[in-house]
Amino acid sequence: MDTHDGAGDRPPQPAPLPAPAAPAGRLAPHQVRAIVAGLMAAMLLAALDQTIVATAMPTIGLDLGDAANLPWIVTAYLLASTAVTPLYGKLSDIHGRRVMLLIAIAIFSLGSLACALAPTMIGLALARALQGIGGGGLIALSQTILADIMSPKERARYQVYIAGVFATASVAGPLLGGLLSQHLHWSLIFWINLPIGFLAFLLTNDKLKLLPRHERRHRLDYPGAVLLVLGSTALLLALSRGGVRDPWLSAPVLGLLGAALVFGAGFAVRLATAAEPLIPTAVLGNRVVACATLAACFAMGTFIGLSIYVPIFLEGVVGLTASQSGLALVPLMAGTVTGATLSGRSMLHFRHYKRLPLAMMGASLVACLTLAVYGRALPFWLMETALAFLSIGLGTILPLSTITIQNAVARHELGIATAAMNFFRSLGGALIVAVFGTLVLGAAGGAGGTDVESLLRGADPALLAGAYRSVFLAACLCLLLALTFLALLEERPLGERAETERPAAAE
Repeated sequence: MDTHDGAGDRPPQPAPLPAPAAPAGRLAPHQVRAIVAGLMAAMLLAALDQTIVATAMPTIGLDLGDAANLPWIVTAYLLASTAVTPLYGKLSDIHGRRVMLLIAIAIFSLGSLACALAPTMIGLALARALQGIGGGGLIALSQTILADIMSPKERARYQVYIAGVFATASVAGPLLGGLLSQHLHWSLIFWINLPIGFLAFLLTNDKLKLLPRHERRHRLDYPGAVLLVLGSTALLLALSRGGVRDPWLSAPVLGLLGAALVFGAGFAVRLATAAEPLIPTAVLGNRVVACATLAACFAMGTFIGLSIYVPIFLEGVVGLTASQSGLALVPLMAGTVTGATLSGRSMLHFRHYKRLPLAMMGASLVACLTLAVYGRALPFWLMETALAFLSIGLGTILPLSTITIQNAVARHELGIATAAMNFFRSLGGALIVAVFGTLVLGAAGGAGGTDVESLLRGADPALLAGAYRSVFLAACLCLLLALTFLALLEERPLGERAETERPAAAE
């Protein structure tokens, strides 16, 4: 009897023609598993690339005869992947996840092919930049697609698999990089991406057509995108050079920092004045998004910084060999998976899902403070225990930050919100790594070294121990900031997002 009344209403009635794409609930379990498997393969591409290159760098420098420009094979990828991450998020909100993820996989695979065939260091650096343009979308888009196909509580369960991918890459990457470059050829660290990329493309191409459609008609803010890319590139260049290749007060570093400030100010003005800015003000002004992003920024930055500098501490201060140092690093790497598992399970079963991460972050702070105060005087087993607890606390923040952000924004903003979080996490990681490097180089009297490792090989262990006391104290400050923003995070019920808008109809 109400058929004529409801036909003209706006939100309440589903439109029978044309029907929107199937919602997440209509995906069969085997379809969800197939999509998740493809997303894990896509994430493995990006995660493995961040760890496999490091151990092969000396061999690459010798083979190509250009060791002076060797850092660019890391810097070029970092610059490109960080700068384009928000663009993937916005474009996926406009054009859909499937097409953007397939583009990211294709660009990354093409870049990997160019890396494997590169005849010179300059060519390799340019190929790495191309690879980074693809890699910038792999992780953020995979996390966003998970949000499209399952509820926030279901997502908590699958965040464990994401942490497992990164832990696998953290352990397997250095081993594969050293093995392939030493016993076969360094180009194999890039050739290996091609079958993984093909598998990811194959697994996702068909099944991603089943994704629910939430994209809308938008216009990409090109001036804002250019300002963001230029500003973040200038900042990352300054952070990668300052205190390592050039003094912090040198003209190149100050010039890059000045350029980053100018472009950053321009981007801020664009956000305030553009009719449709690259990152919507509703997303930036969301308190949950802000607190979760800052907590993730300091947590992930601390983890990245420690994963880079703890091996040098273990070799230069504790006195372990390189192989022993690799084994001793396992608690730090594996702890994040344990923390993510605990955090994900608590989000599944408890309404107050922040309590466990808050408690574990408190334990992380105590563990890090113990390392700062006692350092090499700690028994080795206690040092390893402290590294494990430090890492477990950091791991609890990773799934919580992603899920709470996705739970707090409208569905058509999932892409840009998730990408923005990954973007700021990358910037935070670069900044904290730069601070740690400055502390180590400064306290160890590092005026004469062009890179940290070459300096520390000849450093006095006692002097180096003092440097790492400062590093661990700085890590304590970062942990305290992450804990503070986690405490300020609003604990909204999961899976109860207010659906204020209908999914866009597939065209």
